[in-house]
Amino acid sequence: MSEYKILVINPGAVSTKIALYKGKNAALEKNLRHQDRELEEFGRVTEQFRYRLSRIKQALEQEGWRLEELDAVVARGGLLKPVPGGAFEINQSMVKELEEARYGEHASNLGAIMAYSLKKELNIPAYIVDPVAVDEMEDVARISGLRDLERVSQSHALNMKALAREVAEEMQTSYYQLNLITVHLGSGISVAPHFRGRMIDVNNANNEGPFSPERTGTLPVYQLVKLCYSGRFTEEEMIKKVIKEGGIYSYQGTREIAEVEKKALNGDKQAGLVLDGMTYQVAKEIGGMASVLEGRVDAIVITGGMANSSYVTEKIKKRVSWIASVKIKPGEREIKALALGAYRVLTGEEKAQMY
Repeated sequence: MSEYKILVINPGAVSTKIALYKGKNAALEKNLRHQDRELEEFGRVTEQFRYRLSRIKQALEQEGWRLEELDAVVARGGLLKPVPGGAFEINQSMVKELEEARYGEHASNLGAIMAYSLKKELNIPAYIVDPVAVDEMEDVARISGLRDLERVSQSHALNMKALAREVAEEMQTSYYQLNLITVHLGSGISVAPHFRGRMIDVNNANNEGPFSPERTGTLPVYQLVKLCYSGRFTEEEMIKKVIKEGGIYSYQGTREIAEVEKKALNGDKQAGLVLDGMTYQVAKEIGGMASVLEGRVDAIVITGGMANSSYVTEKIKKRVSWIASVKIKPGEREIKALALGAYRVLTGEEKAQMY
């Protein structure tokens, strides 16, 4: 096994996760927390670039790692134009779009910007892998029902594709030989059918699909339009309502699933009904995606933070296990997925695409 040294960067809203991999194995993992007062000094997210990069360099130095030892750097991809799955070489064009936040402002945009800076400083390759903008949808899946609107592919692609590969390995076959349905249960919920290595459909968790701890998912559209024009809410307030204050939070006043689950187990019927509503909608979405694969499903893979809850996963399994075997893979594999994506490129197993 080649001992390529790969630096992994995964920026979030208030932290930057980093790891240093030797080949396929992690030699170092750290979560660099950022205080609100530190981030408040910056007007836009991308202005945090130099501050966060200096924190990364400082952390590596403290752990005894020299930047000159690195063979490559890989980062979580930000909000970009639609791209197919896989690894992409970070170039100036990509960085320019992220700096301008052309497709939206998000902490993940910082990943490629920091990696590109290290690429130029150290003269090493830099990549992103399976960004949220992965779009492998078939044309028929883009039809929304209103000519003015097209369904947009945005999802937890990095984690879902990583788990799809992991399950394929466990089944002693290739990801490109399987039909899978992956379910990411997080603050947003993504359900995607994978056909022979392509994610041919997915619900955009900001717009549609099951409701989640804080997002509404699909809503009764006529009633939604009436609410938007009721004069009770501004556009900004409505967006916040469906993205940050919907779902479980709307009914229970909390985003903490464990808290709602505890109430349900203690006999709170409303808490139980809301949780049942969420798992019911997840199961319906899985059933719909099974039809996309014409019923030929090799496995259903459930991942994300809520997959740690047997209460949630058992409710879903009960409704969908007739479709295919259900594999529970709690948590997320983003750091490892990024490292292995870069490793596949470095070893020649996969070719990096140009943005």
